[in-house]
Amino acid sequence: MPLPASTAEIPAIAARQRAEKKSFTDAEITDGFFKTAFGAEYHLAGRVDRIRKYSTPVRVFADGRRADRKAQLARVIGDIAARVRHLDIAMTETDGDANVRVKLVRDRDLYHTISQSYGSERAREIKSSLDPQCLSGFRKNEAFEIEHSDVILTVDNGDFVFLDCAYEELLQSLGPINDTASVPWTMFNDNVSMGYFDVYDQYILNLLYDPRVKAGMTLAEVKAVLPDVLTDVRVWVKKVNNLPE
Repeated sequence: MPLPASTAEIPAIAARQRAEKKSFTDAEITDGFFKTAFGAEYHLAGRVDRIRKYSTPVRVFADGRRADRKAQLARVIGDIAARVRHLDIAMTETDGDANVRVKLVRDRDLYHTISQSYGSERAREIKSSLDPQCLSGFRKNEAFEIEHSDVILTVDNGDFVFLDCAYEELLQSLGPINDTASVPWTMFNDNVSMGYFDVYDQYILNLLYDPRVKAGMTLAEVKAVLPDVLTDVRVWVKKVNNLPE
């Protein structure tokens, strides 16, 4: 499946795709899955060693004035929908129908927007620990099902930064919220910039959204079902990316 036009035309993204590692062992895939799907990068709600995911269709609303960025965002959502087999995700035109709200803001307004969303004290903590160009978070219920996500993206730092942030924050808002510096192939590593939905992270999202991996599962419960799930996910990821045998 080719990259969306919004990403394929950007040289920095095309170069990364040409150099992308696309073949992984079972251990490499499961290691990254466990590290990103459990815990949380910035512990806004404390550490949680349970699977968190949406159990309902995901509808994304873009809140902002930039029509070009909204169009890019729609292509990103379409790309995610095409590559994650059991995830029902699409844009919506009305805020009331959305469970993911994406705020498109100017870079100079980012800190103020974070302060509005998280409060001034928490915003200072986020700025000092992460100094983000974009941010995402979600709210879950007692069953560890995600009920609502908020994503903040800056619109004026160039196409590469916008797309890199859009993919990473949208995907993290679906559940794998934990960044890790020890997995070199994932966009959930702060030292890695992609700008597109790479093969390795397609494995992570497809594992998470397989129906056999349920919200609230512990690490031990996931390990019990993961071998069968991974077998099926490999077939899907190979098919959707035209990977060789």
